[in-house]
Amino acid sequence: MVLPAQRTRAEDVVAYVEDKIDKDGLRPGDHIGTRADLREQTGVAKATVNEAIRLLQERRRIVVRPGPGGGLFVAAADPVVRLGRTLLVVHGEPLAVAEAIEVREQLEPLVAVHAARHRSAKDGRELKALIRAMEKNLEDVSQFVSLNWDLHVRIAAISPNAVLRGTYVGLYEFVNQVSLVDPQPRDNDYLAQRLRVHSDLVTAILAGDDDAARQAAEAHRHSS
Repeated sequence: MVLPAQRTRAEDVVAYVEDKIDKDGLRPGDHIGTRADLREQTGVAKATVNEAIRLLQERRRIVVRPGPGGGLFVAAADPVVRLGRTLLVVHGEPLAVAEAIEVREQLEPLVAVHAARHRSAKDGRELKALIRAMEKNLEDVSQFVSLNWDLHVRIAAISPNAVLRGTYVGLYEFVNQVSLVDPQPRDNDYLAQRLRVHSDLVTAILAGDDDAARQAAEAHRHSS
């Protein structure tokens, strides 16, 4: 596809997505595609796609959902509610999401302790890789949050307790389904602070120290 040159490339991509929504008759909640899909369909650079997504989010035409099954979705028209000082805003079910987050956060210390007790060298390598990836994406809120969620799911996967794993990951999946990432955190230092908290959590887990892992999880919970 050859895009017209009279607008910026990002605006061209915005027009392409809006036209796709209209022509395909997509409704709120319908999946549009992924960042990679947009790059392939329009032939533009990654930075251009990111800028177009930012513009589409500001216009509330799309929402971005991280994690497995995520991507770009048609935004709903209902009111948006921000969940406190988090990176999430919610369409339609803010109370249910807040309750799910509350339960999930109560499980954080137990998940962290299990991870500290049962982590392997392979677990350590993969957790460190996710932290490095988060550090590289401090300028991309949506990607940072997606990696953050991947990190928590990976930590939970270390636990031998299937009920704990299933409950914890299920709560993450529920929040992912009905919430979206706020593209503009309240201050520039917020993502850096979230990175430090998660880095400390991984360090404690890899040290195999139950108490340190529990304390790091509590610090994570309170900082949220």
